[in-house]
Amino acid sequence: MSVLPTDFTASRPEGAALRGPSAMSVQWAALQDAASAVAALAGLASEKPTVQVRNFPALIRDVGGWRLELATNGVADLAAMMTPGVKALLAVSARGQDPTPAALTLWREYHAARAALLALVPEQGSMGPLRKA
Repeated sequence: MSVLPTDFTASRPEGAALRGPSAMSVQWAALQDAASAVAALAGLASEKPTVQVRNFPALIRDVGGWRLELATNGVADLAAMMTPGVKALLAVSARGQDPTPAALTLWREYHAARAALLALVPEQGSMGPLRKA
């Protein structure tokens, strides 16, 4: 008999948030700022955030369920990726070396991860997201 568990589900109630309700919004905003810095180090033009990017925390909160849980974990994972990446880029830049190739790689990784998170929000009609009374 193995001592390893076979049930890999979280030991918390279904739908319980991993963090406080506004924590993901703050983390998302910080990620956007970090991404702007990475884009600048990569020599890319500043990206104007779309409505979906700006409103992602509220939109995913409205969707709820497994998508919210996946998004919360994804935002935390993205922050865990960006934090050491930005520190490394700043260290490279402080030594007088060119951070452009590394910054461009980090930007591409960030952009792909952000696109995957944004895809968790279902498509909206011309009248905006579905609101329930």
